[in-house]
Amino acid sequence: MRQLVYTGFMSLDGVVDSPGGTAEGHRSGGWVINDIEFLPEAFSLKGEELADTTALMFGRRSYEAFAPTWRDSDDHAPYRDLPKYVLSSTLRDDELTDGWGPTTILRTEDDIAALKKSDGGAIFIHGSAELARRLSDAGLIDRYHLLVFPVLLGAGKSLFSGADKAKQGLILRDSAAYPNGVVKLIYDVAG
Repeated sequence: MRQLVYTGFMSLDGVVDSPGGTAEGHRSGGWVINDIEFLPEAFSLKGEELADTTALMFGRRSYEAFAPTWRDSDDHAPYRDLPKYVLSSTLRDDELTDGWGPTTILRTEDDIAALKKSDGGAIFIHGSAELARRLSDAGLIDRYHLLVFPVLLGAGKSLFSGADKAKQGLILRDSAAYPNGVVKLIYDVAG
């Protein structure tokens, strides 16, 4: 069974909105690169994930934002040929980005559950907060890789929904704190 892993940057108050810049829409966009001293070791998780990543998954909006940029980025070259999955009820095959590896459009959560039962390794979700909330609520995420930043942003997209659902336990797999205040948290979803 394949694991579905969410990986992302999060503020201490749970906001994942616009970590890289203002183009994404949050009034404090760019909080990962503008507000915190850059320490390579605080971002080493991103490089470590590459060894486990066998495919990527996105929601439509994140796919449309990342595909043209990551396809041509030297920093993201290891992702170029990996299979991609996009959950969307409206995206068409002719709207996919050429030259960024094989991409499959999934239409439902049932498609994702079936994909998890297939052969292969871990599938990583980058960005895609709405997709992550939806899959978390459906019990489809197996692990969280979070870099928590020492900033409070107030309003913004949250990784977790406010849905009234059954308690879900997490098991701490790894953690580290860095001098710039960033904390790495890796949790497996229990049971």
